[in-house]
Amino acid sequence: MRRGGWVYIMTNRPNGTLYTGVTNNIARRAFEHREGLIEGFTKQYGLKRLVFMEFYEDIRQAIQRERNMKHWPRRWKARLILDANPEWRDLYPDLAK
Repeated sequence: MRRGGWVYIMTNRPNGTLYTGVTNNIARRAFEHREGLIEGFTKQYGLKRLVFMEFYEDIRQAIQRERNMKHWPRRWKARLILDANPEWRDLYPDLAK
């Protein structure tokens, strides 16, 4: 049996820089981004706000979705965020609920 996975988008502010990622543990990964524990793009640009996430039962589906989204135009990703989270609210606090 395969484990599930999450596709997520981090930003630094509403309509700011976007980063799309995939993980099998969204709470841990969002925490790592928020605390600057991961070297690279998100740390460099201060992307600490989790604004979009979607779950897939099979991690392979999540990986494929993330690959596809990385090729999308920015406006498509912004629309996805706006449809699910119109205020670009940080979803990280919701993970503890």
